[in-house]
Amino acid sequence: MAIFNRANNRSKPNADTGFSNISSGNAGRFLNRDGSFNITREGIPWLNRLSIYHILLKLSIFKFLVCTILAILLMNLIFTGLYFLIGFEHFAGFITSTTWGRLKEIFYFSAQTFTTVGYGRINPTGDGANIVASMEAVTGFLTFAFITGMMYGRFSRPKANLVFSQVAIVAPYQGITGLMFRFVANKDTSALSDVLVKVNLGMQVTENDKPVYKFYELDLERTHVESLAMNFTVVHPIDEKSPLWNFTAAEYQKADVELYVLVRAFNDVYSSTVQHRTSYIYSEIKHGVKFAPMYRESEDGSTTILEMQHLNTINKVQ
Repeated sequence: MAIFNRANNRSKPNADTGFSNISSGNAGRFLNRDGSFNITREGIPWLNRLSIYHILLKLSIFKFLVCTILAILLMNLIFTGLYFLIGFEHFAGFITSTTWGRLKEIFYFSAQTFTTVGYGRINPTGDGANIVASMEAVTGFLTFAFITGMMYGRFSRPKANLVFSQVAIVAPYQGITGLMFRFVANKDTSALSDVLVKVNLGMQVTENDKPVYKFYELDLERTHVESLAMNFTVVHPIDEKSPLWNFTAAEYQKADVELYVLVRAFNDVYSSTVQHRTSYIYSEIKHGVKFAPMYRESEDGSTTILEMQHLNTINKVQ
């Protein structure tokens, strides 16, 4: 990719973004759409980087439940294998005489011991079987205590619950153009207050014959709203002070433009400050379009209806 060599000298670079200004070619976006950093760490042993708690905390609820069920099933299979190695003769109460039938009964006994249900028909009689059964009961207690803690951690973790438009746009704005995107709270819209938005721009330029990244904190039409009851359209006026002044659509790609968005707000439900990050790269910035309205009045005129399905609806500028 050719390196862009024009920057607006009226714009003051921001050196506090935490990103390096050293260019390593087209390395993709700095920040993923879900807010995670597009960075892979190397040089640290894998076990030192492993955090089961954080992995389970970030999983979707479906994946978390699947992992939980598979973990419980795996532990029961392990204990069933131990009982099989000890021998069926160390148990009493079988109703079948085949190996497969007794193996199934031992598995059911393992599940009952793991969950401390203990129906009592099959019971261990030998020392080895009793020791393993005692270990399994303790393991079951600890496992369900861990699962309970994880469930509490997942449900009690403060969340912003924001949904951003899939694209940002460059559209007419007060006689000039503006760079815009919008977002909305996708659940309790009355729960977010004191909403603050910061937007930084990253672009690749040539400086002293070397490609470097420059970062700018963009001036916004409005950086703060008291409550997020409806959608919030964030607008950066592209005027003489903007680092994007006189940029064409092709120059957005040539400069490898990327927007870094940070939203902070107070969540009334959790009584805590929450935040959400996202980004837009040049291919996600559309030109010559405008956002469609997202709200309308009800038929009786008594309330305002926010049409969430139109968050990403754009129309061509006439």
